[in-house]
Amino acid sequence: MAIDIESGPCVSADIAAGIPPAAALFHSLADETRLRIVQRLARGEARVVDLTAELGLAQSTVSKHLACLRDCHLVDYRAEGRQSFYSLTRPELMDLLASAEQLLAATGHAVTLCPAPGPGEKAAS
Repeated sequence: MAIDIESGPCVSADIAAGIPPAAALFHSLADETRLRIVQRLARGEARVVDLTAELGLAQSTVSKHLACLRDCHLVDYRAEGRQSFYSLTRPELMDLLASAEQLLAATGHAVTLCPAPGPGEKAAS
């Protein structure tokens, strides 16, 4: 699933091409940059400028990946003046990623997908 401004949003294009919605969703999460954006937004809302600084990515890259995540309704934004603040729309996404971590650990392919719990938060079990 390439992200290309000319081809439009990534998930809708995949679904239009006959890919089942669940496959399109997982395909949209298969990109490391989008996972990094999701990880950051799990800690709270952020502007594109915040994401570019924190993730060390170009503004155009962050914007394209946010468009993909918005297209599958995982991320949205609120406008405040001339600024847009992005946030996760579906907290269940973090449960899905935590389950993926557990599955990967159980199969011997442990990786870190979700941010570590903050002070006072309970680790996923």
